[in-house]
Amino acid sequence: MISFLRGTVAHVSLSTAVIDLNGAGMSVYATPQTLSHLHVGEEAKLFTSLIVREDSLTLFGFSNDDEREVFDVLLSVSGVGPRLALAVLAVHEPEAIRVAAHSGDAKSFTKVPGIGPKVAGRIVLELAGKLVPLGTAPGLAPAVASESAWKPQVVAAMASLGWSEKDAAGSIDKAMADSPELADAGNVAQILRATLRWLGQDGARAGNRVGSRG
Repeated sequence: MISFLRGTVAHVSLSTAVIDLNGAGMSVYATPQTLSHLHVGEEAKLFTSLIVREDSLTLFGFSNDDEREVFDVLLSVSGVGPRLALAVLAVHEPEAIRVAAHSGDAKSFTKVPGIGPKVAGRIVLELAGKLVPLGTAPGLAPAVASESAWKPQVVAAMASLGWSEKDAAGSIDKAMADSPELADAGNVAQILRATLRWLGQDGARAGNRVGSRG
């Protein structure tokens, strides 16, 4: 694995840079923010993530290790490839991405070109618990959260996934009746995941009831 590159900047374009490593030029994709700090003829260091495909080896470069870590976590979301993950980092700082994922703020991800409501909802759902704001202190007992603070966000996330607001609100209430500790904690992403899990279980139960009547 190539963890970082240090060398002389040989070329900078709108989406890539070429780093000269003692006569070998390495092409790296990066965000506009990262590329803006690279100047031809000057030495630079980029943290990198190597993406291996059947027909290609592609390097993505970052200004710091935090950007690379968030990039790698975004790649764990189904339907999010390296170019889209890089686009997220082009729009949002790593900490803003952590906060949005942790709080279930799907709307923030729709600001990224190429990400619609469904993909944004999937990102929030699949990143629940994977990205935590750096200012969050682990091990502390959370305060009881007000339903009015988190419920509208969960309803909005479910609406982006195709549910009506009425059905979403009713499903949330039923799911939280089974998991009151999640409601007290008020973590939007966890509540969203629990509600979708409850809907799946409820669907299975409904299917069993229909089958028993046949």
